[in-house]
Amino acid sequence: MERYRQLVGRLEAQAQRAPGTYKFKLGLLAALGFAVLGGSVLLALGLSVGLVAALVAISPLLLLKLIKVVWIPVAFGGFMLKALWVKFEPPAGHALQPGEAPALEAEIERLRREAGAPPLRAILLDSSLNAGAASVPRALGLLGHEHYLVLGLPLMRLLDRDQLAAVIAHEFGHFGGGHSRFSGWIYRVRAGWYRVLHGLAERRSWTTAAFVRFFGWYAPYFDAYSFVLARAQEYDADATAARVVGAAPLAQALQRLGLSDARLERDFWPAVQGRVPAQPEPPALLFRDMAADLAQPDPQAPARLQELLGRAPDLDDTHPTLSQRLQALAQTPAPPAAPAADAAQVLLGPLADALERQFSREWQEQAGPQWRESHLRHADDQARLSELDARADALSGEERAEYASLVEQLRPDSDVGPLYRAALQALPEHALSHGRYGAWLLARNDVAGVDHVERAIALDPRLLESGLSVLERHYREIGDRAGHQAVWRRIEALQRQRALALQAREQIGAKDEFLPHALAPQALAVAVTGLQRAGNVARAWIARKAIPGDDSGVPHYVVLVKTRGWRWSQSGALQKVVDAIELPGSCIVLDAGAERAVAKRIQALGGPDYVRG
Repeated sequence: MERYRQLVGRLEAQAQRAPGTYKFKLGLLAALGFAVLGGSVLLALGLSVGLVAALVAISPLLLLKLIKVVWIPVAFGGFMLKALWVKFEPPAGHALQPGEAPALEAEIERLRREAGAPPLRAILLDSSLNAGAASVPRALGLLGHEHYLVLGLPLMRLLDRDQLAAVIAHEFGHFGGGHSRFSGWIYRVRAGWYRVLHGLAERRSWTTAAFVRFFGWYAPYFDAYSFVLARAQEYDADATAARVVGAAPLAQALQRLGLSDARLERDFWPAVQGRVPAQPEPPALLFRDMAADLAQPDPQAPARLQELLGRAPDLDDTHPTLSQRLQALAQTPAPPAAPAADAAQVLLGPLADALERQFSREWQEQAGPQWRESHLRHADDQARLSELDARADALSGEERAEYASLVEQLRPDSDVGPLYRAALQALPEHALSHGRYGAWLLARNDVAGVDHVERAIALDPRLLESGLSVLERHYREIGDRAGHQAVWRRIEALQRQRALALQAREQIGAKDEFLPHALAPQALAVAVTGLQRAGNVARAWIARKAIPGDDSGVPHYVVLVKTRGWRWSQSGALQKVVDAIELPGSCIVLDAGAERAVAKRIQALGGPDYVRG
């Protein structure tokens, strides 16, 4: 994080001192990514199609004579093209059909032309309090991009027509209407490389490994190098909105959106969560309730606006702060009032209510299982707390720890400090009590909580992630840069460790340690049933692979199989086993004939665990 901060600082100074040189270097860096992808595609085509075509042109008979040699580069070319063939899905949301909302379509088209933005592939409506400009790469960006405009229905409920128009014009500014053609290209490349990296990483094959390593280095470096320009693009996009619609509507929209984000996080969502104990089902019309809540005056608006205006720039976000954006627009901060008629009502008509019901229904279906489970668990917790209340003076050490946790959860206004101290006096090595007490102290700006969180991590490594999250938030909120950097280095180390553990689940190496599977009889029976269902397995051995540094608690199994019958593709036969077998963890399936060294080590553990017939 500190190296990234220093690099961005140097590039900001360079961009101000020599903007032409900065842009030239940035352009070369962007071109490097395209050269790697384009060169790989050309290499694959040249090796496969080019060689075959050349031999056919020379002599078809020569091609037949050399077929045993020719198939190697042909197969390699095929693997390369398959590895790079990543399909990118458009953003999720309700795709607006022609004529479905003519007023909104006409408004968007007017703003697009005035902003000088390229045509849209689609207009999407979703359930977020946000808007976005999405550029989806075609052929990894080598053939350009398709452009989408995403508008959140809650955002349209929040703003009036002019404020929404300013937001849309800002998004069109990102498509190239506000900044130069070069800056628009960099904006799309910046977003596109992360999509490419994510898509290639998901493929997890040997042919993508080199690309993943390259983009693992390239994407963060390009991100840092383009950060300065990306932040400048936000100002340019704001300038586009001010030119097309006006500075005042955009300033009102920015402030209203920032205040509403804070209101949702601190008031609305906690209130929704607070309904879990008394309400067995989630709200049926959540987004109608949200719109009604945000339309009401907020007594905390002046204080919250001052808090927003006081925020410092952050390298985690390319957006300038609210105060920086208002200053660039020459606008004075002032909490805006709720609109007399919201943009959804004006531009969507009856479709707004229909989408509100649809999004609410989808949210209810998604939240329903966890909501019902939490409702039942709350009832059990209340009963358990009442039981512990009745004998609060005669609790065991474990019960004191449980009592303090339940009181903190169910009676949030209580002073649970004495309860946690009593629990830790009885059980000085109770990791969860140290962690919960430490987080409780830090939430009240008591730095003594740091020692308790660190003690919890030392006692139970499974608490490392949650403990580091608490410490990161604490140091960030108090502005302790050194403490924050130290914690962030530990978070990065944890992420690297987990990435290596994930990689270890996808590969088999000579140094891997294999253990007996230790499956319960019922779990083994389920696995055997899956092997029978696959239909192509003659014998199978199941082992467990030790994953160094893995703290997930999820076992990883290696299934060694001998398949039966003739087959077109060995990978297809193994995939059939993967699809059929069920194990209580992750697994990888290997061919005993192709992996003989590994097969001997796994077979030495015992078995086979399955024999056909």
